[in-house]
Parts: sequence; C-alpha cells; structure tokens
Amino acid sequence: MTGKPKTIAEYLAALSDEKRAALEKLRKTIRAAAPKAEECISYQIPAYRQNGMLVGFGATAKHCTFYLMSSSTVETHKDELKDYDTSKGTIRFQADDPLPAALVRKLVKARIAENQRLMCK
Repeated sequence: MTGKPKTIAEYLAALSDEKRAALEKLRKTIRAAAPKAEECISYQIPAYRQNGMLVGFGATAKHCTFYLMSSSTVETHKDELKDYDTSKGTIRFQADDPLPAALVRKLVKARIAENQRLMCK
C-alpha cells in the first residue's frame, strides 16, 4: 500500500499474513465488546470511537500493539497485564501469541465505562 490508509481494511491489507490474522482477531473481539463503537483511522492506525476515542491497534516491525488510549486503564489492570510489554496506554504482543479475547473484552468494557464517566463530569 502506498500512502496513508483510509480504512481499516486498507491498513490490514498492507500487513504480513501473521500480523493481519492477529489483528483481525483483535478487531473482531473489539467489535463484539463495543458494538456501538465507530471504526475509524486515527493517527494512521485503526481505532474506535465511543464517547471519545476508545481503543486502537496497529503493527510495527517487531510486534503488534493494542492501544487502550488510557494510562489509568493500564494501571488499573496491571496485575492482569504483568506478562505483557506495556507502557502508558499501550500493550505490545507478538502476532503468534495474541492477547486473549477475554482480556481484550474486559479492557474494552473498562474503556467504555471510563469514557462514559468522563462524559458525565
């Protein structure tokens, strides 16, 4: 692919088969956990909006990434994320060892709740 992706499908099409498969699984899990979220491309990565930015995902040369877009969500779930490479609002994983769907669902639901709380302030 040349240029910036305009859709998630374009973004995924440019990846290796292994990374595409891992991120398609992640995408499916996010969509199931947040059926009202709008898919978009934000900062050149696939992302979801629901009452603000919700989560996103991407791939780099060395790993895949799940962006929680919230340092507090990473901190709140640090015990469950202790086996993963994390940083402020980000979880990195290998394509051949994807994040468990149950964990992704839990994190997406936590982000939905966090965005809802922020809207009500």
